[in-house]
Amino acid sequence: MDEDINRKNFPLNLEISDDDIYEAMKDIQGYLDITPADLKEIYKFAYRHALKRITTYVKAHDIMTRKVFSVKRAAPVKEVAELMAEKSVSGIPVIEEDGKVAGIISEKDFLLHMGAGDKMHFMAVVAECLSGKGCVTMPISSKKAEDIMTSPAITVREDATVAGISNIFNEKKINRVPVVDSKGRLAGIVSRADVMRAPLPGD
Repeated sequence: MDEDINRKNFPLNLEISDDDIYEAMKDIQGYLDITPADLKEIYKFAYRHALKRITTYVKAHDIMTRKVFSVKRAAPVKEVAELMAEKSVSGIPVIEEDGKVAGIISEKDFLLHMGAGDKMHFMAVVAECLSGKGCVTMPISSKKAEDIMTSPAITVREDATVAGISNIFNEKKINRVPVVDSKGRLAGIVSRADVMRAPLPGD
């Protein structure tokens, strides 16, 4: 099994199939006289086989959300904020006219450009507003999506494995990643929750 797979991103109640048990039994050397210790050892190997199946064979296109809310580069930030609020999403892709992903806007991007600085917290913005110094949203009120987006966006192809996506989440400290087709056009989006709910092959 790939040792760099972070298990905390996968369910502890991972379903173990008959094939996983069979493969696990082959991993144990010698004659099996089943005892609680043997069963525990079998379960350990079976879990590894099940985890390997889900992380290797389940792809981005199997778990991604295909209906993705997105905005164009020229979209006013007010419209971006309204769309994110209406759809209850904390991040949204910014796309070019040809459908390719230009960047992504998250709540952190709004906070950063509204002066939250290294605090990166909504309450920092509230505190600034309550200080009587004026609304901190004013500096970005006339800006467009392309002015505050994070670019280039981190994306994955439709055939990216769950293991690869999980590693990207951990390495880049992000919670979602746009999925693009062979031409780089937005095809869907995968979140940490999607990875946790990833179905086993055959389900």
